[in-house]
This record gives sequence, structure tokens and C-alpha cells, in this order.
Amino acid sequence: MNSNSPEDTNIRNIRRLIWLYFWLLLFEGALRKWVVPQLSNPLLIVRDPVLILIYLLAIRARVFPNNAWVISVGVIGLLAFAVSFVPLWPFLPPSRILLVTGFGLRSNFLHLPLIFVMPRVLRMEDVKRFGWWTLALTVPMALLMVGQFQSAPDSFLNRTAGGEGEMMIAALGKVRTAGTFSFVVGVVAFFALATAFLIWAALRRGVYKSWLLYAAGIALAIGTAVSGSRSVVAGCAIVIASLVVILVLKPQALNRFGHILLVTLVLGFIVTRTPIFKEGFNVLSTRFSEVAEATEKSVGAGAFERIAGDFRESWLAFTKAPFLGYGLGIGTNAGAKFLTGRATFLLTEVEWSRLFLESGPVLGLAFVLWRCGLVARLGLLCVRSVKRSNVLPLLIFSSTFAPLVNGQLGQPTILGFAVFASGLALSARREEETLPSDNAPDEMVRTARALPRRSQYAERLHGSAPLPDHTNGAVDR
Repeated sequence: MNSNSPEDTNIRNIRRLIWLYFWLLLFEGALRKWVVPQLSNPLLIVRDPVLILIYLLAIRARVFPNNAWVISVGVIGLLAFAVSFVPLWPFLPPSRILLVTGFGLRSNFLHLPLIFVMPRVLRMEDVKRFGWWTLALTVPMALLMVGQFQSAPDSFLNRTAGGEGEMMIAALGKVRTAGTFSFVVGVVAFFALATAFLIWAALRRGVYKSWLLYAAGIALAIGTAVSGSRSVVAGCAIVIASLVVILVLKPQALNRFGHILLVTLVLGFIVTRTPIFKEGFNVLSTRFSEVAEATEKSVGAGAFERIAGDFRESWLAFTKAPFLGYGLGIGTNAGAKFLTGRATFLLTEVEWSRLFLESGPVLGLAFVLWRCGLVARLGLLCVRSVKRSNVLPLLIFSSTFAPLVNGQLGQPTILGFAVFASGLALSARREEETLPSDNAPDEMVRTARALPRRSQYAERLHGSAPLPDHTNGAVDR
């Protein structure tokens, strides 16, 4: 392809827009809290114009995906949007219906095709650069969280979106620190993604400089301690737990694990002796203890009970929801604000329950099954990558599969990270196109080594060796 061709220019511009999507995802919360709080509501959709421009350029460059996943989710979204007018028409003017259902269409469906656009335009070097910036930004993010942790709940640093209010309290009068994000859910997703890149870089010598890995590791430890959030701990723990899958499928990929474990223990010993870590860990452990006492269950049992409770509520919503639902978007905070003037949950906080109640049992279930099927497909592809000695896709996938299954897509930060990290996981499979021969699948390596050296006659007979320069007259012919 000519470097100056329109297709090549479009691809480069799409990459630049994906980078803009990434930066807005990280800092739109800072804009809503501190820079322009009066524009907090419009900034909820600040990434949407960027996304639409990505789609338009992708169509022009003929890289917009038209696979079964995109087509099917488009059909579900359009049907859910159309039928929502039936239950809402007697109660709301058409303009208000368009606002509510339009935001619901945007939250549930609009961003999902980006998952498939990203691997069509991003190169492995782009994925590495995203990883570098993710790790580098953990340091200032952790420092900001330390400042929020040490500040009073009503301080400027702990303002919520809109520039008013306070962050949620974790324990002992300390807030759940949110960094640059509007809510702590942003820290959950960002730290999980950073953990994925940190583990990958630690397993692969020379990907990033050692100073970056040490700084990011310390920042993650301190940031997690002062977060005051159990979800931050769980998000990072899930990524670390994916090493078990890698160990089973491709133990050779963990050939530096012993060295990494030793360095981790040394750094961990140092970090845990710092006063800020001790104070943060005390708050975090108190938070775990208070929840355990309130539920009269252990931490693990409490988490299991919460998940089981969400599924029970979802099943109840499925059986009780009207056939056409109450209307797309009503269950989101923004939809509620359009209707009542106040951001709240009009239906439920549980994602699957919201989908069933908004769109009815048929379309709601169709979208739930679509999300579960997509996660299963992405997981299968990432497992195949592990077998090819490429562990990064699985690590990134482990940071995002949970919100992709049942995360609250009506919350812009959760939606953004679920889509972006999923697309990044698929893009990371690009490394398999350039894997050196020593990283070939084991069975291929074993087969190649097992072949005996053939005689010169056999080489000539099977045509795998070059013909000699001299000729033998009619014999050669």
C-alpha cells in the first residue's frame, strides 16, 4: 500500500482517535470534577464524537467490521430502541423519549463495535505504547490517590462529578479514592489493566525499562492500599490469578517467574514498611472486617453471596419484566435525570436486571446472551494465544471480562474500559504474526526436531533441496 494512499491516511487517523479515546477515558473524570464541573453532564458523552469519527473513517478505509457479532448487536439495539416507544408513548413527549432511549442505545450498543475495529488498525507497537503509558501513569495516579486519602472528605481533591459533594467513605473517615476518575470504578479498571501489562513486561525481558516496572509495581501496591475499595483488590487479584491458566497451558511462558517472585517479595517488604501503606492497609482491612461483620460471613462467602444475590435478582426481573420492557435507558442514571431531574437508579443497580426491565425478557435476554457469548469467544482466542506463547491477550482479557459480562454499561467509565481493554486484548494477538521460530507451538517444534536427516538422493527425489548447478544431460531432463 502506498504510504500516502487515502486508506493509509485513514488508518493513521483512526489510531490517533483511539489514542484520544484513551486519554479522554483516563481524564474525563478530572474534567468533570475540577476543570469544568459546570459541564459535567455533557462530558458524560465526550468520547462519543470521537467514537463516531472512528467509525466513519473505518468505513471509508473499509476496516469497519461486518461480522456476525456487530450485525447481531446492531439488530438487537435497533429493536430495543424501536419497541421502547410503545411503553413510553402514553407518558412522555416524543422529544423526552428520544433523549432517554437515545442514551440507552448509546450506553448499551454504540461503543461495542470498537472492540472489533481496534485489532484491524492497531499494531503490536501501538499495544506496547498503550502499556507503557498505562504503567507510567500509575505513579501520578497513586500520588493523587495518596493526596485524596490524606485529605478531608470535603476537600477539593475529593469532589465528585459536578464539583460538589464528597466521595464515598471507605472506613475510619477515609474516602474511597478515585484518582482522576469520577468514581472508584475507574481505579478498579485502570489498576487491573496496569497489573496485566506489569506482569507481561516482567515475564518478557526488555519490553520496558526496569525502572518503569519497579515504579509501577510500587505505585500499584500503594494505590491499592489507599483505595479503600475491595473491588480494586479483586480486580488486580483476578489478573494475577490468570497466571494459573498460563501455568497449566504454557508453563514455559513463566520461565522468569522465580526471579519475579523474589523481586516482588523484596519490593513488597520495603513497601509494606512505609507509613502510608500501613495506614491505607489498616483502612482497607477495616473495610473488609466491617462488611464481614455486617453480613456475618467471611470475605469469600460474602462475595459469593453478593454474586448469587445478583443472579437471583436478575432471574426475578426476567420473570416479572413486561414483554416490551419499561423503555431503553430508563435504568441508567442519565436516563433517570432526564425523567426526574435527579441521577439515581429508577429500576435496579444490577446490570442484567436493568436489561430485562428496560427491554423485556426477549430482547434483554438476547443482549445478555450476546455479551456472554462474546466473552466466551474472546476467552477462547486468548487461550489459543497462550498456547502460542503470547500471554498478553489473556492477561488483558482477565482485567475486563467481568465488566463485559455484567458490568454497568450505563456508567461511562465502566463502558469505556470494558470496550477499550477488550479491543486491546484482541489487538495484542498481533504479536503472533511475528513470533520467532523458537516460540512456535510445542508440537511443531517437536515434529521439526524429530525428522531425521534425509539422504541427498531423497532430498532430490522429494524436491526440498535445491538442484545442483551442473547438469547430467538427458538424466536431468
